[in-house]
Amino acid sequence: MSGSLRSRLFLGFVVLTVVILLVSAVTLLLVVARNNLAVRVELRNTAVRVLPNPEIDLGRPEGYRSAVDLIAERTGYRILVLSRQGRVLADSGAEEYPGFPDFNVIPKDPLRDVFTINDTDGRLWLYTGRPLPNGMVLLIMEPRQPLRDVFNSPISLDLLRALAQSGIVALVLSVIMAFLLSNSVASPLQEISTAARQLAAGRKTFVHPEGPREVRVLGEAFNDMATKVFTSQQSQRDFVANVSHELKTPLTSIQGFAQAILDGTARTPVDQERAAQVIYDEASRMHRLVLDLLDLARLDAGTADLRREPVEIDHLLQAVIARLTPQSVQAEVSLVDQIGSLPAVIGDGDRLSQVFNNLVENAIKHTPAGGKVWLSAEVGQGQVRVSIRDTGRGIPEDELERIFERFYQLDKARKGGPAHGAGLGLAIAHQIVEAHDGQITVESRVGEGSLFQVTLPIARSDDPTLQMPAVK
Repeated sequence: MSGSLRSRLFLGFVVLTVVILLVSAVTLLLVVARNNLAVRVELRNTAVRVLPNPEIDLGRPEGYRSAVDLIAERTGYRILVLSRQGRVLADSGAEEYPGFPDFNVIPKDPLRDVFTINDTDGRLWLYTGRPLPNGMVLLIMEPRQPLRDVFNSPISLDLLRALAQSGIVALVLSVIMAFLLSNSVASPLQEISTAARQLAAGRKTFVHPEGPREVRVLGEAFNDMATKVFTSQQSQRDFVANVSHELKTPLTSIQGFAQAILDGTARTPVDQERAAQVIYDEASRMHRLVLDLLDLARLDAGTADLRREPVEIDHLLQAVIARLTPQSVQAEVSLVDQIGSLPAVIGDGDRLSQVFNNLVENAIKHTPAGGKVWLSAEVGQGQVRVSIRDTGRGIPEDELERIFERFYQLDKARKGGPAHGAGLGLAIAHQIVEAHDGQITVESRVGEGSLFQVTLPIARSDDPTLQMPAVK
């Protein structure tokens, strides 16, 4: 327990509170001792109550001596009467303390404060006083006390008792606060630690972000990490299942028709040719799948060989339209060209051509006969936005966020065949666009069609990363 964060925080808060209380108490006592506060307070109180007193006669000079002796006997302090010029007229401690203080300056109102003065023997005195009706000044004096006497004084003892009582209360409150604070920090961290162990064991778990702001941020980051870990794990499971499925179908066909050739089932040249064609088509399909997987792996790892050079995007899009026009004519879908003059973009022309070929080809495939596919582009904020819009059947809203996942297919009931894709085209397109510092988005409504938009940065001649094509 002593090594846990909760116990360390708790002990740390308690020790800090005790240290602060001790330092405060010692400092206050030292201030009291150094300034002889007890003596100062008593002097002031005595000066207030000593006069007026009918038994004390300070009206006549001949009565000064008996008056100061009487006051000194009653108060226990050294009493002096001074003239207006600071000359000592009577001193109750003249015999005990022969070293007379030298009052060069008499305060105008000595009762307002307690002052210090040294006598001729070097002894330090504290004094205050009262002005007399005849213009003289009555002073009440006490020698500065040593520290031992100060700590033994009533006011110091009262102060020590008050400090002890308040210290105990403060310590109890600090223990409660230390427990609450340490628990508010350690409990969320312990929950995150437990959740991390469960996550490592393969169990899906999340935490409730609470506690201080930094701990809440840590909890939110853990939840984000857990979500990504399980998404990644699910993607890996789906990836293995989909790859197995996509490879199993052509392998089954290849194995079956190869067996037919070997065991003589395909005896005629026509049957053998058909079996060989199926084997070739399925092998080609597997080859395309492997190439797509390699592309994705390189794009994921950031090792894909992508050039960074100015690409005439308008020429590239015109080439895409020319290449896919025969397919659109065959599908009885109108391919509408809305591309004008566009600035060059930064990128790899072959890879970008792969992206737009895939998007336009998908739009044609999913648009029924008599429909239209528009290819347009616009410029704004240093970017070119290319739009591919169709009047196809659209994409359900709950499937939009998964459209760029690997092996994800809207038409899950389609049977395999030479024209059947593996569901990697949009995933590859998404990765290529992101590798070009661009963005690809999709909007769709069922029965109305879909809109794919690709945004790419415009090439700048002062961009040091551009690989300018060599002059031939």
